[in-house]
Amino acid sequence: MVLGSKEKKREHNSLVELVMIVAVALGLALGIQAFLVKPFRIPSESMVPTLQIGQRVLVDRVSYRFSDPDRGDIVVFKPPEGQPSTCGVERPSDEPCPEGTPEKSDTNFIKRVVGLPGDHLKVIEGSVYINGKRRDEPFARLDPECATCNLPREITIPEGEYYMMGDNRGESADSREWGPVPKKWIIGKAFMTYWPPGRIGLL
Repeated sequence: MVLGSKEKKREHNSLVELVMIVAVALGLALGIQAFLVKPFRIPSESMVPTLQIGQRVLVDRVSYRFSDPDRGDIVVFKPPEGQPSTCGVERPSDEPCPEGTPEKSDTNFIKRVVGLPGDHLKVIEGSVYINGKRRDEPFARLDPECATCNLPREITIPEGEYYMMGDNRGESADSREWGPVPKKWIIGKAFMTYWPPGRIGLL
């Protein structure tokens, strides 16, 4: 009878231990996703050829708390409310959107940082020009004829904000239409692709 009680107690302790392990593991996973690294699925073709629809990336949520985004970083962020086509101000048809709406959207986007605070930016035949010089963008799929690929009237990016564009210039709704993004709306930097297996690697 005594042995039976000990066995039951041992089984109960093992079950409690298993539940605790699962709870801790789940808590760690959720904590890592909330504060450190977040997975993200590519929802559209706007970053082709760099990232394909359905591809999955890991996003670093920590680095930008201590540093600023660099030109060329691929980032996940909240765009201004009213996207995909609402600019925050009236503008000429040949000018990139210089200012977004004041509220952020609930949608997560992934694009590349092409312009930094204070940059003078324009777009010609899909290429980005910064301070009058055409950027070398070997990652981009240029389109000389799309509706937002020829915006030669130069704008100045506001302090604390970043200009986002998709690598697939003819198939991307981005800052050209809805303006720059404040740093506080940037979720993090995409640093690695982990799915599908054939495309695993650093970005």
